[in-house]
Amino acid sequence: MESFNVTGKSELGNPIAHFEIDKPLGIRYSRKYNNIDDAQDAPIVQKLFYLPFVKSVTLNNQSIQIERFNILEWKEVITEVTDQIENYLNLGDVIVKSDYTEKKVLISVYAESTPNPSVMKFVANKKLVENNFEYKNIEDAKGASLAIELFNLPFVKEVFVSENYVSITKFDITDWDPVILEVRELLIEGLKQKKVLFNLIEDSELKVENVTLTDVEKKIISILDEYIQPAVASDGGNISFDSYVEKSQTVNVILQGACSGCPSSTITLKNGIENMLKDMLPGQVENVNAING
Repeated sequence: MESFNVTGKSELGNPIAHFEIDKPLGIRYSRKYNNIDDAQDAPIVQKLFYLPFVKSVTLNNQSIQIERFNILEWKEVITEVTDQIENYLNLGDVIVKSDYTEKKVLISVYAESTPNPSVMKFVANKKLVENNFEYKNIEDAKGASLAIELFNLPFVKEVFVSENYVSITKFDITDWDPVILEVRELLIEGLKQKKVLFNLIEDSELKVENVTLTDVEKKIISILDEYIQPAVASDGGNISFDSYVEKSQTVNVILQGACSGCPSSTITLKNGIENMLKDMLPGQVENVNAING
């Protein structure tokens, strides 16, 4: 029997570790498991949930991502978990049950307009990525095969990928109506062929800075995540906290996807986000500024 080799990778502060497998497992589609009961069809995942620090497990054809609870750092256990996965695979036991490997999932993608006329949101019926990815050009998308194919379309200017959708910014050389079907078909066919919208190696090497946040910054991030982000995501965009300047009581944010360059983003920023933060944090926030638009 041919043996497996597993390589574990993690970064300080990042709750997700990546375990790359040198041979495919024969799995037809990726799936995330949130508890041991959810993993009835995947014995290898059930075994991992016996580890007390495991919060979730994502099983892919040639990698496993494990999210930990915040009770330890990966550096304390990365070697042991890598060995455990490798040993299990080399025992030749069942990795996933046959109904899991053979199940076919019909992939669908539909287009949805956004407040930004240059951006169209393409929503899939499956999870695409764990983290957000923004590609300003084809060089940024190195290693993300499906994103590169999108950039090969002459009208594609930028690509933003979130959990289950892709927001595409176009050049003004064409209208959306003649090209929507072309983009949908490209995405569907690419997803069927397991082409990716992210680079696994680069994703696993995402740096997480160990920054100590002030109480005000924590409150700002909480408000953005709870009240602002869901509405922004529904419009095909993303907003993330960048910094807080206490002296001027200014919140700096980063806009991505449909929010970046949107004609109405300034109005939304001032009349919506800024007013909400001022109301919820009186005397602490006076201005909200988008550092990229």
